[in-house]
Amino acid sequence: MKIVENQNFDMERALYGSDGVVVKNCSFDGPKDGESAFKEGKNIDAEHCFFNLRYPFWHDLGLTITDSEMTEFCRAALWYSEDVKITDTKLHGIKALRECSDVLIRNCDIVSPEFGWSVRGIRMEDSTVVSEYFMMRSENLAFQNVDFKGKYSFQYIKNATFEDCILDTKDAFWHSENVTVKDSVVKGEYLAWYSDGLTLMNCKILGTQPFCYCKNLKLIDCEMVDTDLAFEKSEVEAYITTKVDSIKNPLSGWIQALEVGELIMDDENAKGKVLLGGQKKGNCKMCSCA
Repeated sequence: MKIVENQNFDMERALYGSDGVVVKNCSFDGPKDGESAFKEGKNIDAEHCFFNLRYPFWHDLGLTITDSEMTEFCRAALWYSEDVKITDTKLHGIKALRECSDVLIRNCDIVSPEFGWSVRGIRMEDSTVVSEYFMMRSENLAFQNVDFKGKYSFQYIKNATFEDCILDTKDAFWHSENVTVKDSVVKGEYLAWYSDGLTLMNCKILGTQPFCYCKNLKLIDCEMVDTDLAFEKSEVEAYITTKVDSIKNPLSGWIQALEVGELIMDDENAKGKVLLGGQKKGNCKMCSCA
């Protein structure tokens, strides 16, 4: 492995096509404003580096980034790359991580609108994220202990798990498929509309009009706080340990809650059952609060 230390690069394609290089304590910044520093590289290890220029990691294979910083000017930092590991790093440029595969992100600080589009295989752990349109159209996601804040997240994703996460987000999980969320807080408006195969277990759910037009929706031992007009036109099986402010026209299945503030059933096609009681289905009474 070639080692490059304590240097500054600002020219176009500074280390283009490198194969087997360790870059330590280097900066990619300067008046020449060059882009694509590591394009078409293989087996790259960047440690304690500063990135202030565009498109540094495109079409790379075998990439490790450790204890580094990508500023807001480091836009579209990782595209079309494979076998990527990023730890203890700030990713603050727009449109980072597009069309990549086999990615691990651990203990990172991400501030990046339109992050993670069309990624195939990503594990994210112990990280914070601020983003809009986060992870759109990505597949095979595993998130653990991630604190997310933003809008329009996880739209059109497939095959994903979330554990011990805080997701403060509007319009999350729209059109998602085969997603499981465990032991997490999910806060936002219009959650999971048009999703198919979404399961939430031991979660706290907050916000208006969640879970409308869903297919194969399951809630297991979940809390719902300030949630009104929930479950409209949805196929659902839900056991909720708290009061639900209002439920509107569930299409099919059943919803059991400790209490329902208002039940709206004004659509003749809405056949979902709403049950009241503290014990699980089978030991409760029909809701008569309409």
